[in-house]
Amino acid sequence: MHPITNIVAATDFSAAAELATRRAALIAKQLSAELHLVHVVSPLDLYLGPELSFNFQLHYEQVQQEAVKAQLDAVAAKLREQFSIPVQVVTRIGRAHIEIASYALSITAGLIVAAAKGENTLLENLLGSTALRLLRVASCPVLIVKNKNAEVETYRQVIAAVNFSKGSARVPTLARTIAPDAHIEALLIFDTNQEAHMYKAGMDEALLQKYRDEALIGAEKRLGAILAEQKDSKNMTSQILAGYPPASICERAKVRQADLIVIGKHDRSNIEDWLLGSVSKGVAYAAKCDVLLMS
Repeated sequence: MHPITNIVAATDFSAAAELATRRAALIAKQLSAELHLVHVVSPLDLYLGPELSFNFQLHYEQVQQEAVKAQLDAVAAKLREQFSIPVQVVTRIGRAHIEIASYALSITAGLIVAAAKGENTLLENLLGSTALRLLRVASCPVLIVKNKNAEVETYRQVIAAVNFSKGSARVPTLARTIAPDAHIEALLIFDTNQEAHMYKAGMDEALLQKYRDEALIGAEKRLGAILAEQKDSKNMTSQILAGYPPASICERAKVRQADLIVIGKHDRSNIEDWLLGSVSKGVAYAAKCDVLLMS
């Protein structure tokens, strides 16, 4: 994968966003990357109503933009001092996830960092948070910061959830890039849903056992091949478990006391997956630790 030289951190100045920007700054320091702080203003926040003149509306918008710029500059100055990294500040007007993804694409960002929830919690619960909407439109990996520890430290325990889809071998590589000193467990969940369908269809138990055995042997070989492709397999182990993938991945992260899960993003062409819920989306919702979703 290409080196990450630009990182975009979305902020709405909430406490959750502060943790996300600090996480982004720490990663930028580790990778010698430039950090771009982005705040998106909703057009509705700039509209005061039809009874006010057009000139007053323009003046109010200008004042709001200056206030946001001052807040961003203050956050940037603090991060520059604490982490000794270059920081750029950017403001946009529009829909947050669209503007963040568009800006990230324009600077060829290698990573977008966002808090799981920001200031507009009720609206996000109803419509889905900016972070989760970003997963549908971002062209680079998205890190959703869910850890609430006041002290942001380097990742130590990472779950790299793989399957056998195209590009899955890059998941452990991305995990190692973001968490170079962590123990990384390459985790494959053998989905028992297919087996349940076979059982309901009346398949003989002996045939089911044969299916399990053959599937396990194949999974071990393919997982071994993925690990063999890693240039740096230091502190990297593998694990194969059976279960419902989203729940099993989150449970394994809990057992391992992981502070980060890395997983491939959904297939954008699979509309049904997003209507009913994908593995990556399920993990992003349910995980208690940070979740990094690879494009």
